[in-house]
This record gives sequence, structure tokens and C-alpha cells, in this order.
Amino acid sequence: MDNHLRGLLKDVKNGHRLTEEGALQLFRVQGREVWDVAAAADVVRQKKVGDAVTYVLNQNINVTNLCVNRCGFCGFSKKPGDDGVYFYEKEEIQKRAGLAKSRNVTEICTVSGLHPDFTAESYVNIYRWILEAAPGVHLHASNPMEVAYAAKKSRMSTREVLSAMKEAGLGSMCGTAAEILVDGVRKVICPQKVTTAEWIRIIREAHGLGIPSTATIMYGHCESEKDRVQHLAILRKIQDETGGFTEFVPLSFIHMNTPIFKEGRAHAGATGREDLLMVAVSRLFLDNVKNIQVSWVKEGVKMAQLSLLAGANDLGGTMFEESISKGAGATNTDYLDPAEMERIAKDIGRKLVRRTTLYELFP
Repeated sequence: MDNHLRGLLKDVKNGHRLTEEGALQLFRVQGREVWDVAAAADVVRQKKVGDAVTYVLNQNINVTNLCVNRCGFCGFSKKPGDDGVYFYEKEEIQKRAGLAKSRNVTEICTVSGLHPDFTAESYVNIYRWILEAAPGVHLHASNPMEVAYAAKKSRMSTREVLSAMKEAGLGSMCGTAAEILVDGVRKVICPQKVTTAEWIRIIREAHGLGIPSTATIMYGHCESEKDRVQHLAILRKIQDETGGFTEFVPLSFIHMNTPIFKEGRAHAGATGREDLLMVAVSRLFLDNVKNIQVSWVKEGVKMAQLSLLAGANDLGGTMFEESISKGAGATNTDYLDPAEMERIAKDIGRKLVRRTTLYELFP
């Protein structure tokens, strides 16, 4: 490790805020220096959150895969007439919510395609149906794109939509639809989605209304390391202002069935080095975000375990049902047994602890 990198990591471990230039340097390290960055992030993780590896008992309900958008990174969405189209009505939604309740989950998560007929009322009804069938469950749902879409279809402001969602029982919002918060990249991978400025505005509105959210990044397609840093800098600034992010979730691009990969406009996903560095650099840069989650759905269980040694402290949820990553080509995405999570944690000398969506720990 050269002296400059050694000094940089020492400063960050001692509490100095990592600059954007420093983060860019860390994203570009190779060889054994990858382990040096990971080790520094693990030290910071231990200081900030201790040695617990947390998880939430949750279930996904993807209401529909019909979508008016056609994002280049998505292998999940369908158009009317496509094979495999589905749309769940009230009875099926409540059946799945009731099943989740019988499994003692504490969180139901729903993010779906942008159905051509959806309005703000559609989302509100879905939330109410879920909570009727699963009272007391925390509803973690929607994202800034869905909020913007509902507002447009219903001729409402996004703030009005968020207020209606909260009144219907929304407990926290998904920080997805962020992808990469650089408009030049968004024009390539998701030109129909909200702009960077719109995503930021809606997230700030949600936080201002008392709706916390996750924060995410989707990386490994056609963005640069500089784009990744710019994205993280935006998230850190929002968190400085609102404190509304409960966690940061790096989402590694699953490429196999996606249009931009098939057309040769994207890489074949992130490498293992990039996956580890994304977790580690995020831990070091996002000094105001307590929890860093690793996605076993995106990275697989073995890489998820290694990421717990590179700054992550959370394994996410049990899922029970997962469609979006599966649609893109990921395998083994549907369920991760807490017994397997415990084995993963114990193997690296850590303890598995169950949590709620908002990171309250169970005894």
C-alpha cells in the first residue's frame, strides 16, 4: 500500500470526511489494495454499528409486471400481449398478504411495473388491501418513479400523492428508481424515468413528510467510477439535510436478459472487485448513513458474506418472493432462510440479529 493510500484510509478511520476525489481513488484501487480498503471499511463498520449482522423477515408482493416504461436494464417489465404478463387484483393481493402474515413477517415490500391504468388511487387501494389482510405489518413500498407516475395520472402534486400514501399506511419508501443519479447515464439506461432532480425532490418531500426511505445505487452497466462518486455525493448531501435514509443498498447490475446488454451498450455486470469496493467505499464515504445492506439477491450468498467483511452490516430480507432480479437473469432469488444467514454470520465471527424495517432490534 502506498503512503498516500495509507494516509487516506487512516484519516477516514479517524473520522475525517472522505472527499469525492478520495472516493474516486478508492474505487480505482487494484490488487492487494482492494483488501486494504475493505479492511478500513470493516473497521469503520465496527465503530459505527458494532458486530451484529442484521436482517428483516419480509415478503415481496410484485402486483404487476405490466409497465409503460421500457428501461434498458430491466428484464422484468412486460407490455400488453407479451407472454408471462400478470396483474393481481384485490383477492390475490390479500391472499399473498395473508400468507405473509401467517409467516410472521414484519415487512411487506411492493414495487411493481407502472401499469397503464394505475392512478394514485390504485396505489392507495393496494396499500389498504395489504394492511387489511396483514394488520400491523410495516408497509415498505413504492419509489419516486411510482410517486411521479401516480401524480401525473391523477393530476396531483407528488407531495399530495405521498400524503395520500402515508395516510393509507405507507410506513417507508423504497429508494429505488435512483439507478445512477447522473442524467447522462439515465438517458442511456432509463430515459423515461424521473430525472435526477425529480428523484431528489421527491425523496426530500417524503423525508419531510416523515416517510423514511432506503437509498440505492444500481451499478456495473455503463457508468464510470466518477458517476458512482457523484451519485454517492448526492445521497450524502440529502442525508445531511434530512436524515431520512435508513440504509444504503448497492445493487449490482444483473445483465443477462436486459436490452442494454443484449444490444452491446452495457458491461456484463460488475466484477467481484467492483462489488467489494462499492460496499467498502460506500461505508467510508457515507459517514452519515448508519446501515449498509448487501444484496444476496444480486451478488449471491458467498459474495454477500465477503461484503460483510468489507463494511456491510445488513443482509436485507428473507424475501419469500422476488421477481425483478429473476427477470433480469439472476438465480436463487426467492428466499434466504435465516438459518443460512446465521451460518454466514457465525462463520465470520459475527452474530445474526433480527430487526424491523426501521432497524429496531429484536431481543
